[in-house]
Amino acid sequence: MIRFSLHCDKDHEFEGWFGSSADFDGQSERGLIECPLCGSRKVGKALMAPAVAVSRETQTRPLAMDPEKRDMMRKLRDMVQAVKQNSEDVGDRFADEARKIHHGEAEVRGIIGQASSDDARSLIEEGIEIAPLPEFPEDLS
Repeated sequence: MIRFSLHCDKDHEFEGWFGSSADFDGQSERGLIECPLCGSRKVGKALMAPAVAVSRETQTRPLAMDPEKRDMMRKLRDMVQAVKQNSEDVGDRFADEARKIHHGEAEVRGIIGQASSDDARSLIEEGIEIAPLPEFPEDLS
């Protein structure tokens, strides 16, 4: 999976995960990508710095954010917590369970778990809607 920094025509910034750059391009052309803040489908890739390995100490340092972004991050963190609390954690059986639910072989319910990038790509190609859940540092203050 590839993580892209994205922005909409209203200057909202967010990120998205795709199987490849071609997956982003195809979904964008079909109007399947929209801004989570305003719903705009005029979304493009933002300039990104390459991922660089850093020490654990650096990774746990707090990020400075303006109050509006901090509030948005708190709301997103609360949403992720609500999803986790109202979903069954199926662990590494995620891809199999998602397929069973999609094909009516298991009860419809919210599930979370782990999937390899190949499994995630395969689920998306099969038309099964999935999304990665972001992880947050414990303290955003």
